Amino acid sequence: MTKILYTAFDIVPSPKGASTHILHNIRGLVNRNYGVHLITPNDGLLPGEDELEGARVTRISQDLSQNFLARAAHFGKSVLAHLALHPDYDVVQYRNVWDGLQIAQNKKRLGYRTLFEVNGLPSIELKYHYPGLDSDLISKIKEQEIATLHLSDAIICPSNVTREYIASLGLNRKLVTVIPNGVSASDFSPSSLPVRDGRVPVLLYIGTLADWQGLDIVVRALPKILEQQPVHLRIIGRGRSRQRKILSKQIRKLGVEGSVSVQPAVPHHQIPSLIAESDICVAPLGLNDRNVTQGACPIKVLEYMAAGRPLLAPNMPIVRELVREDVDALLFSPNDPDDLGRQVITLLNDFQLSKRLAESASARALTEFTWHESQKKLIKVYEKLLAE
Repeated sequence: MTKILYTAFDIVPSPKGASTHILHNIRGLVNRNYGVHLITPNDGLLPGEDELEGARVTRISQDLSQNFLARAAHFGKSVLAHLALHPDYDVVQYRNVWDGLQIAQNKKRLGYRTLFEVNGLPSIELKYHYPGLDSDLISKIKEQEIATLHLSDAIICPSNVTREYIASLGLNRKLVTVIPNGVSASDFSPSSLPVRDGRVPVLLYIGTLADWQGLDIVVRALPKILEQQPVHLRIIGRGRSRQRKILSKQIRKLGVEGSVSVQPAVPHHQIPSLIAESDICVAPLGLNDRNVTQGACPIKVLEYMAAGRPLLAPNMPIVRELVREDVDALLFSPNDPDDLGRQVITLLNDFQLSKRLAESASARALTEFTWHESQKKLIKVYEKLLAE
């Protein structure tokens, strides 16, 4: 049996999109009859040894009193120690440089092939979580990323924007396979739009409160929306205390507390029912290097689409890879709360337009962007790696 080690510095399972992605990747590999061993960090609540989707899971304990970088370094050392004791893996797949660089550096000595799954790069993303991070440290992390990319036997990423960024770092595009994120039809089937019978419509955002998500844009759009029509903005997601404080302060400053609710993240299986209770779903995505330069493939966008809700998102390349403007979604000018607000009013005043967009988006997501399609593309990458 082909043996695969899959490493991820992400808590699995969790409400985050990363966890959803990892679990569906594992399912595809196990269905191909590969033996999969997942190594992730432990949050102190989950068992140290586990089984998920047919894969063995080992969770590395963390000292939560340490900072992020110290915990990431400890995770990397633990993965390398595991590999030294178990030198019988055929492929090692990793999602970050914390363990990825050492894995790639030791591939010939330990006899495995390597696959770098690039969903996000810390040299770009960390500053949004830790604004005071030293620029010299960011530069060193970027050097590690470039080294890891060049040492990896194969690279996968979720969007063409991400592939272009990787290529700009000196990589051959042919080494990089784009595998978009997906959605499961069994989890996100379309439901009828709520009847607009005088109740206050719900504008829904589900995701992290990370700065790059652009939540300030949709909050700033609220006053002008409320001048024309009542609406309730429902924000559901995981965020650091700093992010929650900034968001709460902005909501109070604009005087829209009565029209906004901010709730903690929920388990993934609860998301379909939350979407079904909404009238419009929004992915505001700020105009920044994380979204424009590095790229991404927002799982929330695909889940909104599959569940049959009209979608509002910014007109930028990572969104246009998933939707057709005015066919599957209305797109607003990035970072423009006035334009976002105008599009909200358009949807609220035109039920037939909302219905048409929702139906088209659902059909597109459930045919072109399924986890089954994603898994098939991943297996092709593995088959090529193993053949080499």
